[in-house]
Amino acid sequence: MKEVRYFYVPKAGELDELPQEEAQHAIRVLRLVEGDEIFLMDGEGVFFKAEVTLAQGKHCHYRITEKLPQEKGWKGHLHIAMAPTKMMERVEWMVEKATEIGVDEFSFPLCKFSERKQMRKDRVEKIVVSAVKQSRKPWMPVVNEMTPFMDIIKKHPKGFICHCYDEVPRTDFFEELKAMDITDNEDILVLVGPEGDFSIEEVKAAVEAGYKSVSLGSARLRTETAALSAVMMMQLAVRS
Repeated sequence: MKEVRYFYVPKAGELDELPQEEAQHAIRVLRLVEGDEIFLMDGEGVFFKAEVTLAQGKHCHYRITEKLPQEKGWKGHLHIAMAPTKMMERVEWMVEKATEIGVDEFSFPLCKFSERKQMRKDRVEKIVVSAVKQSRKPWMPVVNEMTPFMDIIKKHPKGFICHCYDEVPRTDFFEELKAMDITDNEDILVLVGPEGDFSIEEVKAAVEAGYKSVSLGSARLRTETAALSAVMMMQLAVRS
């Protein structure tokens, strides 16, 4: 008996064929044939049980046999905004693990001390798709383009900013989360800076805009470790 396989198919309920990349994987790697059972994920909260009706060449068609709406495992809209590190592998590691744990949106601020000035969104999205299928998450996280820091805080007028400046008072991020009465659609955005931290001007600008100045603990963490720690704290605080 073959293991049931999951495929990411946007608008799966309206279609009858796997996207080309998924189809090639299904046919050439998994060697699926007509009659095999598969599961489709539309990234919008629904799984579909389906049966392969054609697996030939570059095409893999299916017939949906059951619609399986899923329930989200946490409250709120969890949004992590991490300044990309110089080594892209660390960004990809964070994105993969955060997706598996559970997050709704990724943003990538361009900061004063950022060593990486550009980032390929499509590369990050591939990591997210793979992690969603691996962890069988019903919702596909949003991946945003790299954006100037000030543009992010203007677009999102409240949230949390993690930093290491003693001259700006900080509270404990996890304690702040536990004290919140979080609704299902509430946006919870946390900003994590680059290797050299945010500039003091950026921290003050965020606080003046309405962000809460917070700490992730006493240890000094790498950028990607700090971002993943923030995601884990959010999950522990808002898990339904």
